[in-house]
Amino acid sequence: MELVRIYECLCDHTRLRILNLLSKGPLCVCHFQEVLREPQVKISKHLGYLRERGLVECERQGNWMIYSLPAKQPRELAANLACLQDCAQDDSTFRRDIAQLKKLSPELTESSPCGCITAGTARRR
Repeated sequence: MELVRIYECLCDHTRLRILNLLSKGPLCVCHFQEVLREPQVKISKHLGYLRERGLVECERQGNWMIYSLPAKQPRELAANLACLQDCAQDDSTFRRDIAQLKKLSPELTESSPCGCITAGTARRR
């Protein structure tokens, strides 16, 4: 993976926030919307940008797309994501995002990793 491609992705605040959230595990677009308080269109465009450049992967689960960091990360990507994690600990926006994500955690279960469906009832965010 080209280092320039990684840095092109890291030079946007929203994409950094998305990558920081994905460090905690796979997420659905609806969770990014809830945590980042951004419209679905904006989040989907950023996720598409990251996916095209190999910084995220996605998998369809029913009606939802679940995004995650690549299982096999090139050394350059792993090093930059580790740096992001170190720096994010000192930034209030990133800490707030993680706190908001933790509030959603009970909805993220093995049977419904997306969390969009809970207790057998369809629920869209």
